[in-house]
Amino acid sequence: MEESASEIKTPLLSNLDHGIASSSKSKVNNSLEIKKQEENSPIKQVALTVPIADDPSLPVLTFRMWFLGTLSCVLLSFLNQFFWYRTEPLTITAISAQIAVVPLGQLMAAKITKRVFFQGSKWEFTLNPGPFNVKEHVLITIFANSGAGTVYAIHVVTAVKVFYQKNITFFVSLIVVITTQVLGFGWAGIFRRYLVEPAAMWWPANLVQVSLFRALHEKEERSKGGLTRTQFFLIAFICSFAYYVFPGYFFSMLTSLSWICWIFPKSVFVQQLGSGLNGLGIGAIGLDWSSISSYLGSPLASPWFATANVAVGFFFIMYILTPICYWLDVFKAKTFPIFSDGLFTSSGQLYNISSIIDSNFHLDIAAYEQQGHLYLSTFFVITYGVGFAALSATVMHVLLFHGREIWEQSKSSFKEKKMDIHTKLMSKYNQVPEWWFWCILVANITLTVFACEYYNEQLQLPWWGVILACVIAIFFTLPIGIITAITNQTPGLNIITEYIIGYLYPGYPVANMCFKVYGYISMNQAITFLQDFKLGHYMKIPPRTMFMAQIVGTLIAGFVYLGTAWWLMETIPDICNKTLSNTVWTCPSDHVFYDASVIWGLIAPRRIFGDLGTYGMVNWFFLFGAIAPVVVWLAARSFPKQEWIKLINMPVLIGATGMMPPATAVNYTTWIIVGFLSGYVVYRYRPDWWQRHNYVLSGALDAGLAFMAVLLYMCLGLENISVNWWGNDLDGCPYASCPTAKGIIKQGCPVVY
Repeated sequence: MEESASEIKTPLLSNLDHGIASSSKSKVNNSLEIKKQEENSPIKQVALTVPIADDPSLPVLTFRMWFLGTLSCVLLSFLNQFFWYRTEPLTITAISAQIAVVPLGQLMAAKITKRVFFQGSKWEFTLNPGPFNVKEHVLITIFANSGAGTVYAIHVVTAVKVFYQKNITFFVSLIVVITTQVLGFGWAGIFRRYLVEPAAMWWPANLVQVSLFRALHEKEERSKGGLTRTQFFLIAFICSFAYYVFPGYFFSMLTSLSWICWIFPKSVFVQQLGSGLNGLGIGAIGLDWSSISSYLGSPLASPWFATANVAVGFFFIMYILTPICYWLDVFKAKTFPIFSDGLFTSSGQLYNISSIIDSNFHLDIAAYEQQGHLYLSTFFVITYGVGFAALSATVMHVLLFHGREIWEQSKSSFKEKKMDIHTKLMSKYNQVPEWWFWCILVANITLTVFACEYYNEQLQLPWWGVILACVIAIFFTLPIGIITAITNQTPGLNIITEYIIGYLYPGYPVANMCFKVYGYISMNQAITFLQDFKLGHYMKIPPRTMFMAQIVGTLIAGFVYLGTAWWLMETIPDICNKTLSNTVWTCPSDHVFYDASVIWGLIAPRRIFGDLGTYGMVNWFFLFGAIAPVVVWLAARSFPKQEWIKLINMPVLIGATGMMPPATAVNYTTWIIVGFLSGYVVYRYRPDWWQRHNYVLSGALDAGLAFMAVLLYMCLGLENISVNWWGNDLDGCPYASCPTAKGIIKQGCPVVY
């Protein structure tokens, strides 16, 4: 195996001898090459992208890996949580670290001493084992992945501590954060034999990173008049760093240029249409990378097919469905803002949530009946309906368009005896014993049950709720893992978990949040871990080393995320207060999470979407979502020559506005424009430039913005030094959130008679 591996032609992992003069040796090599190609992955995309050789001699657990991996994890965890509370939160992806660590790794390889310490003993080691290699790079990226994703349990801490203003200690918060993150590791370990080793489970999203690894580690010579990728990254990084001082400090209106409002400064109707932050965002545009990439991720990384589906879904929901429902006054729509995630009374005033909570942090039914039913804005109701529809649409779409494929490929996964080249190469390494994962799983569940019982006053969730959440997670991990590994679509469970616990245990908001976190997020974490496992599988990372990197990275990320969030909550006055006009710390995602805990946990779904509620009709969205993919499927079968029909992806199209709120119209309009320019115009007319610089530019824009934003906060924000002028009015549309029903009074809004 090792002898043949050295002959595989790949720019990454082997040094080739092309000077073969002997024809007999050439024939032998050709036969070996043919044999390897026959053993290659049956998935064409994988066969074309992933290297089919391995060099086991490459050092992996190096000082560079630990230093840069830990640094990447800490920085990304800190920066992502730091930005999460801001009006325009920025998610800095692992791609930023994946690109940025290359020159650092090469610098360390060139400058650090190559001295061997304790030479000749079993403790022998060196800080510099040679050139910076791709396996070190992959493990650093795995560390970065741990810090790149949001720690969802932080929402629970923020909701309790800031919104409900109840007590939750740092220690209890830490238990919730760590157990929810690591619990998914147990599910991943149980199902890895079905979702990682088989070639049929190919995880399409990983191919982007594999391609980037290959691009970054190929030898590159600067063409005359051109730039290397590293040079391009540094130039784009400096430009992004310097530019963000304008939208981040001097001219924050660049976040949302709602120019229509400037023409009609007194018109409620026009400002509802034109506001990029509080309205429909017609004509609004953001010249701020954080505004563009805050919620949907980088548009430069989105293929045009996906961008087009999001665009169609956004335009239909935002510019057709919402205006029709609003101006027809469906669910008393005109009594409330056209776009808001607020909770209201029947008269359009903000609902006093604290008045319906008793001393035991439970719903006071008498107080609720006295204050009246809870109402939502039209758009907020539609987003819940869209969430229902997207869930059923995903299931139907996968069954109709991928059902046979999933069935055949999953059967082959479970019964597969023949190994592809990647599994065969990985079999040389010591595998992670399954009992390691079982130990993690049992320890996590035990700790979670103990925490929920011992600290029940803070967490509210009973022991049976923990067990039920784990049952839901383990039941859905395999089927959703198969769907994700084959189709790159991951159906969400948050609505199902909220529904279940909302009916079984109504009136307890923290219990609802914890159940959602343990039932939904642990499954989601398992999918993330499995995807990382597959990335290591493709790049031939020793499994036990991979296991260690994931565990350490996850623990570091949990501590840093919670520490950063706790620091911000303790030091920023009035954090998450949206009524203040001069603050960027509005916590849009946490507002939505808090609202959901009130709707599904405190008041419970029966009083909102059930027989005791106002919005029972929204449940029909489940049916509409199930029907929509059937229509597309029938159209595709009836008109097989019309290829464009097959590009209609109803789960993506229907779920396009799934991030709204907290995302706003300007986030979408600008994201779609940039996505069109990158994914269609540049990709089609300048493919060489796109292939060489597109992902590098995305990472550089993220990194430059992130460092300048933190610098501005540390130097100016902590000292409350600001510039007060009209250019720092974020939107310039003060009437966009005004109601238009007759007789409704709201401060700062004209009254309609």
